Amino acid sequence: MSTAVEQKPPETPLPDTIAPDSGRPLTGVEKVRFGLGFALFSIIWMTAGTSGSQVLLPQRFTDLGVGVPEAILGTMNSVGCVFALLSNVIFGALSDMSRSRLGKRTPWIVAGGVVTAAGYLYTAHAITIVTIVIGWCMVQVGVNMMIAPAVAVLSDRIPEATRGTFSALYGGGNIVGQSLGTLIGAQFIQSIQPGFIVGVCLFAVTGIVTVIIWPRERSAFDNPASMAARAGQGAQAQSVWHRLRVSFTPPTRGSRDFYLALGGRLFMMVGTSMVATYQLYILQKYCGLSVKASAAAISTMSVISMIVTFCSSIIAGPISDKLRRRKIIVVISSCILALGIAIPWVLPTALGMMLYAGVAGVGSGIYTSVDQALNVDVLPSKEEAGKDLGILNLANTLGQVIAPVLVSLIVIRLGYSVIFPVAIAAVLLGAAIIMLIRSVR
Repeated sequence: MSTAVEQKPPETPLPDTIAPDSGRPLTGVEKVRFGLGFALFSIIWMTAGTSGSQVLLPQRFTDLGVGVPEAILGTMNSVGCVFALLSNVIFGALSDMSRSRLGKRTPWIVAGGVVTAAGYLYTAHAITIVTIVIGWCMVQVGVNMMIAPAVAVLSDRIPEATRGTFSALYGGGNIVGQSLGTLIGAQFIQSIQPGFIVGVCLFAVTGIVTVIIWPRERSAFDNPASMAARAGQGAQAQSVWHRLRVSFTPPTRGSRDFYLALGGRLFMMVGTSMVATYQLYILQKYCGLSVKASAAAISTMSVISMIVTFCSSIIAGPISDKLRRRKIIVVISSCILALGIAIPWVLPTALGMMLYAGVAGVGSGIYTSVDQALNVDVLPSKEEAGKDLGILNLANTLGQVIAPVLVSLIVIRLGYSVIFPVAIAAVLLGAAIIMLIRSVR
């Protein structure tokens, strides 16, 4: 007597667990490789960039004596960010259209690291304001050549259901890189050229390390659009030119939430950059610390910020995926950030800045855990993810343009103490704008 064994039909994956590029869920190994790649990408380039922009270059401007250090830093960041603004959109769009056997994102990520390293090396040896600005513009072009296609991978290859987790790893890596950057920069503050060499090496390997760790991107060479372009027929050529025009045009249809996300992120970046970018000068000129004492304080702040930011980020990201909510997490993070910024306002000492690093670090970690996931969720067109995410990333660039201008005006006319309430207002306004988004919970 035989008994029939009932066969259960295989479970059908939910649509939001499917990877867009492969049409299937990610395996466990793929999840680990993507997560590690996103985290290391952020950590490596941000470590190099922060050590230069927030420690080594500000100290170099003081040592050179070619002008007011705050003004030089503000000029460098403002002009450089214009190049970042343009290159983010341009390289995002170009990566959307790329047809390479290595994939459409991979070549740009690798090349961007090399360009960034060359620009950073040039900046490290520049001795005039003009050459410093030129070098930093090269850095911004190279960095955004990497970032625009790398962030688009979230839309291309990561299932919607796990984007919060991978966004958390990307954002957490960003903040860890910021902390490591200030920590490493502080070690070289009295001998800065070796510190610049470390940054050059880190920039050069960023893209290479990332694409080696990620699962290999599918070839885009045999994409139908690429084959049509190579055929050279009139109608097909018109299609290519139409795609070129569309790829550089901001979205207009169904894009209300897209622009709200852009505005909210912009104000958030203005508020956080006003304090983070000028923390060396705040320690020296607002808290009254010497060069040596400020270097020690920045080192301590970096360790504090790195630990609390990474921990809060990796906790908040999976919680966001579990709850399927983004906006409320942004509000919570904004309130914590505002509280952290308020501490040195009322306690203008090294201790106040260390408390700022801890509290604001928690808020930054929570915010970055959902930031990129929120941006992907509001994209009007998944086919133009590189270009549209490049536009959203303009918030970072514009924020870094506006912040130094505001700080320069405030410091010259009103003093350092006014930076903090303005930064708090910007952060809270950014959260209010995000809450107006309708398509994301």
